[in-house]
Amino acid sequence: MTKNFGPEYVRAIAPYQAGKPIAEVAREFGLQEDAIVKLASNENPFGVPESARAAMGAAAAELGRYPDANGFDLKAALSTRYNVPADWITLGNGSNDILEIAAHAFVERGQAVVYSQYSFAVYALATQGVGARHIVVPAKAHGHDLDAMLAAIEEDTRLVFIANPNNPTGTFIPAAEIEAFLQKVPANVVVVLDEAYNEFLAQEHQFESADWVKKYPNLLVSRTFSKAYGLAGLRVGFAVAQPALTDLMNRIRQPFNVNSLAQAAAIAALNDKEFLARSATNNAAGYRQFIEAFEQLGLEYVPSYGNFVLVKVGSDDGAGARVNLSLLKQGVIVRPVGNYGLPEWLRISIGLPQENAVLIAALTKALAEG
Repeated sequence: MTKNFGPEYVRAIAPYQAGKPIAEVAREFGLQEDAIVKLASNENPFGVPESARAAMGAAAAELGRYPDANGFDLKAALSTRYNVPADWITLGNGSNDILEIAAHAFVERGQAVVYSQYSFAVYALATQGVGARHIVVPAKAHGHDLDAMLAAIEEDTRLVFIANPNNPTGTFIPAAEIEAFLQKVPANVVVVLDEAYNEFLAQEHQFESADWVKKYPNLLVSRTFSKAYGLAGLRVGFAVAQPALTDLMNRIRQPFNVNSLAQAAAIAALNDKEFLARSATNNAAGYRQFIEAFEQLGLEYVPSYGNFVLVKVGSDDGAGARVNLSLLKQGVIVRPVGNYGLPEWLRISIGLPQENAVLIAALTKALAEG
């Protein structure tokens, strides 16, 4: 008889499905790597900023030594940027790490975690990984229904995940609605406000959520350098919260979880306002390019506030997989979202203008194939 190792709740986890890498698609479909367009993982199409490349070059001389386990210089830069004390910051190996640490730090086995339908898959994984109970609140217009999420909080709820903008749907919650929610959440429930795509928001939608941390001791704001800052391969994320939360997180955070090159690159990227502005401008133009094409093709899409668009490519459950396969054969990688319960939809990252044009042509052909 085969023995089952590990707890049942760990065995029940469905592993995270990452986007297909370019090399894999090239091998599978016999394509040249340099001809493939990847619009699957919400990466910055400009790649790593030159300022970060230079910083990594300088930091490379010390790679024989361990990184600064406390990330002093990076925390100092973030402290200045967000006007909070350095001990209010927790560094993560990407924001995924922050989400996992939060679940382990604040939730016991059997307690409850609240998150929305159609929200980031890692919320479910983090909940399952600690043996917690899932309270999944039905979405409203593909986004968070904060009133319903508030009503769903039970006596043993310890954590609420909110993504703003939300991945994979791209929806956005205005500041006033989030603060109204924070005012009503029980003080013993930690709210994780996941803002991985915050830097892509238009000026009229931006607000500084780090300021709320000073008012709400149970709020943790999560950010990443993977998206707008172009450092996805380096894995740098961080959280801003009061010391009562950051102290617990740092007790279980892995030592050296952010490597030396990543710390140096993040400091440079954080201060590279020109790169950030160029990325936001390209993203806004690419979004217009996409929605004009989708409307011409008669496709339903969810208005997005991130660097991607969720678009419906058919009416049957096989539509997303079918169109995705056609796109792969044409050398275009996008993200199927059937695992989110959206099998008729695809999530498409915004790239450079010429990459977007390749996607539009390939999608037009895929739809014509039926």
